[in-house]
Order: sequence, then C-alpha cells, then structure tokens
Amino acid sequence: MTTRTHSRSTRFNSAFTLVELLIVVAILGILAAIAVPSTSSAAEDSAVSAVAMELKNYQSAASQYMVLTGNLLPDSASGAIPAGLETFIRPAMWLDGTAAGGVWDTELNSFGVTSAIGIHFNGTGTTRDDGFMTRVDALVDDGDLSTGLFQKLAADRYYIILVP
Repeated sequence: MTTRTHSRSTRFNSAFTLVELLIVVAILGILAAIAVPSTSSAAEDSAVSAVAMELKNYQSAASQYMVLTGNLLPDSASGAIPAGLETFIRPAMWLDGTAAGGVWDTELNSFGVTSAIGIHFNGTGTTRDDGFMTRVDALVDDGDLSTGLFQKLAADRYYIILVP
C-alpha cells in the first residue's frame, strides 16, 4: 500500500504589507521633521555670518574712504553706492543687496548719528527681525541693538555707526 502524503507547497509573498508601508512612511516623516528645522537653522546661521562679514568689510571700506579723502562718507539713497566709495568696494556686491535681504545704505547727519553704514529693509527681498539682527550684532559688536557701534536706528534700519 502506498501512502500519499499531501505536502502543501509554501509560497512566500514578497510584497510589502500595508502596515509595513505605513511604518516606513511614518519613519520617513519623523526623519524629515527632524532634518528640516536643522537645515533651516543652518541656513539662518550662514546668513547671520555672511551679513556680519559684509558689514565688517563695508565698515573697513568706509573707514579707508574717510582716512584717504578726509571726508565723511556721503549720504546715499538706499541701495545706491555713495559717491567715491565704489573705488573701495566691489560695486556689484553692494548693488546685489545683503545676504539678509534689504539693501545697503549710508546715512550722514540723520537718525541721531553723524555717519553710518548698514542695512535698510525697505520692502525689497527678505526682511529680518530684531532676533536675527541681534545675532549679527553679537558677531560684529556687543550683541545689543541699542548700544555700541552696531545699532537699530529705525524700525527697518540697522547700521554700524562710523562717527557718532
């Protein structure tokens, strides 16, 4: 007598189940939520450093201008290069605006200071708040927008004071 044994062939399903896909999507969502804030924070840190460097460079150029010409840096319209400063800077960089948004500007006998150079957030590009600009101030001065050489002169103006 021959005995037959029925063997079931086991078939493995190589597809993912819905639960497995949901778990993967959830993990990717969590990773994205962690990565996005750190990326935006890094971008803001970069912008703060770039603005601080630009301010120091323009402060140095303005000081050279004043020493070599014997004159204060002239006033200019926001975004326009003051007469004579173009030989001390790269004009295209000035005209491109700042790494923080806004435009470069100089002031002469206004906002309570004799001469200043800085950023005017005049509605063009990104506008930064006091928190951002305080971080810039910490790199170029004392970290306080109401004291020192780098100050907030008006609601939308942040300047290095060249001559008080």
